Amino acid sequence: MKTGVCVFLAAFVSLGASWCGFVLAPVLQLGGAKQTVILQTTDNWPLQRTGDATLGLQVYRANGCAACHTEQVRQTGMANEVTLTGLGIRKPEDFSAFAKSLFVLPELASYTNAIAASLNGWNGALPKTLFITGDNDLASAMADRLKAAGVKSETRLVATGADIARGWGLRQSVAADYLYDQPVQLGSLRAGPDLANIGVRVPDANLQMNHLYAPKSVAPNSTMPSFKFLFEVRQKINGAASPDALNLPKEFAAADGFEIVPKPEAKQLAAYLLSLKANVPLYEAPFTPAK
Repeated sequence: MKTGVCVFLAAFVSLGASWCGFVLAPVLQLGGAKQTVILQTTDNWPLQRTGDATLGLQVYRANGCAACHTEQVRQTGMANEVTLTGLGIRKPEDFSAFAKSLFVLPELASYTNAIAASLNGWNGALPKTLFITGDNDLASAMADRLKAAGVKSETRLVATGADIARGWGLRQSVAADYLYDQPVQLGSLRAGPDLANIGVRVPDANLQMNHLYAPKSVAPNSTMPSFKFLFEVRQKINGAASPDALNLPKEFAAADGFEIVPKPEAKQLAAYLLSLKANVPLYEAPFTPAK
């Protein structure tokens, strides 16, 4: 009997400790989370969403959007991006010749192929990214060489990883990004692209609503289902389209004399998508913003 009680108590304590560590502690930490400060500014992050965007989160949730989309940008590391910003008195072809001369420098030899490739077919447009490296000393050496050559350059800290390369964000997602989300819609499947930064990538509300009504009108190969039930097809008044009417390609537009207008839920969902802009540097997720 004593053995059974001891086993029960041991199991109870073990499970209770696990629950406290994996469930209770994160809830308490998140519950006490406050706005953070954007690096090198006095501005706070994140800002409370507008009324429509807050309601739009519930529309997003109700329609199961998190089943096909994530809102969490993953990052594998940091690197230095060396960018050419000014040629001074040099011509583009002169700088290309200078870049080839760097082959003879042992400390830069492993990167000159990348630099030469980046300049292949270059027409002189600026700014021009020369290469990205995780070696701070190498980035500094390159900056010194460029300065000595009479051209201007900048070295920026950038996040790296597959999600960053796809253009889904400028940095990894962190807890602060979700401070005003209830519930948080992290998602776990990417049948569609990640949406953590969709408000930066597609800042046009009309384009967002076109995509909701007829996904293939925006992305021809899209597998996303249409959310036509968030819109109303109605007859035009006096033959004129209303300001809210969608401007769709002919094959997706309403019949002659009719128009497609968003219901309040469509506008709220679009407002929520536009509010997804995790594009500022934070202490726990730094990067150097492009000027």
